[in-house]
Amino acid sequence: MLDLDTRRAVLQLKALGHGVRAIARTLKIARHSVREILAAGTAEVPAIEREQICASHLDTLRALYADCKGNRVRVWEEAQKQGIAISYPALTAFLRRQGVGMKVKQPAGHYHFAPGEEMQHDTSPHDVTVGQTVRRLQCASLVLCYSRMICARAYPVWNRFHVRMFLSEAIEHFGGAAARCLIDNSSVIIAHGTGKHAVPAPEMTALAERFDFHFVAHERGDANRSARVERPFDYIERNFYPGRRFTDLSDLNGQFATWCDQVNRTFRKRLAARPLELWAAEKPLLKRLPLYIPEVYDLHQRMVDVESFVCLHHNRYEVAPELIGRRVEVRESKDRVRIFCGPNEVAVHARLEPGLEKRSLLPERPERRRARHHHECLREEVELQAAGAEFAELLARLHAAHGRASRHIRTLHRLYLDYPTAALRKVITHALGYGLTDLVRLEKLLLKQIAGDYFRLTPPSEDDDDDQSHR
Repeated sequence: MLDLDTRRAVLQLKALGHGVRAIARTLKIARHSVREILAAGTAEVPAIEREQICASHLDTLRALYADCKGNRVRVWEEAQKQGIAISYPALTAFLRRQGVGMKVKQPAGHYHFAPGEEMQHDTSPHDVTVGQTVRRLQCASLVLCYSRMICARAYPVWNRFHVRMFLSEAIEHFGGAAARCLIDNSSVIIAHGTGKHAVPAPEMTALAERFDFHFVAHERGDANRSARVERPFDYIERNFYPGRRFTDLSDLNGQFATWCDQVNRTFRKRLAARPLELWAAEKPLLKRLPLYIPEVYDLHQRMVDVESFVCLHHNRYEVAPELIGRRVEVRESKDRVRIFCGPNEVAVHARLEPGLEKRSLLPERPERRRARHHHECLREEVELQAAGAEFAELLARLHAAHGRASRHIRTLHRLYLDYPTAALRKVITHALGYGLTDLVRLEKLLLKQIAGDYFRLTPPSEDDDDDQSHR
């Protein structure tokens, strides 16, 4: 079958007065093909119409396709039973040509956004090495669709508190919010429904009202609708994490913020500009920030335990002992934990990462005042220090081995009172030469040292008594 251009060339050469043989020789085609084109008198390529083997059974095959729930193998088997002689490849090709079970393909197209029209938000799980441990973190991102400005952070978990905290920080960083925020159908933000029927949770609705925008969820399966925020996640995994070292989450997010600023200043060939330059044009059209942006916090109700601590996310925060057994209100924000009893703030702590099993103490903790008081020397220790250099050296070693060593100091003072000082000093000097600080063993050495000097260790036998009587 000759194409359209060849057929046009045949007609043009014939119009110039050339013969069939000359046209065939020039275009290197058969003369009968030239005659067919001239007989048709048009350059349009004729459609090839072949007889369809199953054309008469089309309705039957449609019914079988519906009964077999789209399983083409079962359609072919049932067609064989009904006497329709056709191979499986021919059957599937016929069904494709007739559009049976085929979805109509739609072009992808492009989404165009005006300045301040839309921003997109999504999260992605990333495995990141933090310290010496590989952790599964949730990477949250917010992108302005017109300027492609991006703000991203990483969190250990992802819940509505972190959503409010991140979006507030990102919108404040952008200097305003777009008219709508496109999201997926995650239950973290959506209370119920999907797509155009999705209803955000009350906390999310309050956040949107604060910054004067509204949430819009894309339809299920239409992930391309949020491509502005989906595509950068791959770029983050390939260009931000590799080669960087993070001591903790604060260090990671600090480097994340610096990296996002660098990306926003990078020239993009497709945009023919830098996102920062486009953002300068978009910023006047963003929703203005409110005059006052309150601190985002999560509210918890807790009881103060018998040790005057409040437990939150497996960490413990101290309050005053007067509040033991009282119910308090805990306000957890990004960097701190504030504890209220009624309207009064009773304690403020730096927020610990959830799950660390750590304690945060008040600066004026009474136990620490008592600990400072306990560092004062005991009366027995003062007396032993004045007894000689040997005693002072032994006391220093007892402190190094046992800390305050109150019990050991009192035991040594008892030895000092019960036994001769000269003998005790000699035994201590001998023991220190071997690094011995065990007072039980030291007392045994002392008893051996003075054995027989002050006590009769072996009682006399009966023979000795008889000898004494005869004398």
